Amino acid sequence: EHDKNLRRVVVSSLVGAVIEWYDFFLYGVVAGLIFNHLYFPEFDDRIGTMLAFATFAVGFVARPLGGLVFGHFGDKIGRKKVLVLTLMIMGTGTVAIGCIPSYASIGIWAPILLILCRVAQGLGLGGEWGGAALMVNEYCRGTRYQGLLGSIVQIASPLGFLCASGVFAIVTYVSTPEELMSITWRYPFFASIVLVGLGVFIRSRIDESPEFENLKANKDLSDHQPVLIV
Repeated sequence: EHDKNLRRVVVSSLVGAVIEWYDFFLYGVVAGLIFNHLYFPEFDDRIGTMLAFATFAVGFVARPLGGLVFGHFGDKIGRKKVLVLTLMIMGTGTVAIGCIPSYASIGIWAPILLILCRVAQGLGLGGEWGGAALMVNEYCRGTRYQGLLGSIVQIASPLGFLCASGVFAIVTYVSTPEELMSITWRYPFFASIVLVGLGVFIRSRIDESPEFENLKANKDLSDHQPVLIV
């Protein structure tokens, strides 16, 4: 039974992390091709491209904060609940990006909403990345394959990047330039609805970390705020 649960945890952690990295990197794939024209049209092409990639960087700035916040709540309410929550936050941010009107439609609110959604993506990934690796390591602690199984989650980043690049390459191939700029670039972002639904379903079927359950049973959960721990 433990081996069955362990396999579920490893697979769910990997799948969830791949989905999160897909969402996170999809933004970067699209930024320099679409966002510079749709959300920063008032600037020179080079400046617009730089601003589009600057919003991409916002996600990396938000990631440590996501790890700090959701790492704390993972210790308070459980790894499983936080992993489901961060996946939903990432998916919501990604789908919302696909819904943002252009600068021509709503003006300055377009890049502002884009940045807010990117912050949500960074927070979600920050909480997901450490949480998924921790979940696997806590589940397989003491087994001979702990190092190997714990490292599997780390391949999610390149897999997510490959998925994001591949999906957008397909969309680009089947679309005319006009279709791509107007609507079809949004489809990979909308696809996150299905991916996140799959990830939440898989993660809802796993059990909570045994170590967290032991801490909860012994009433040994941390009451400290992470920024106050010395």
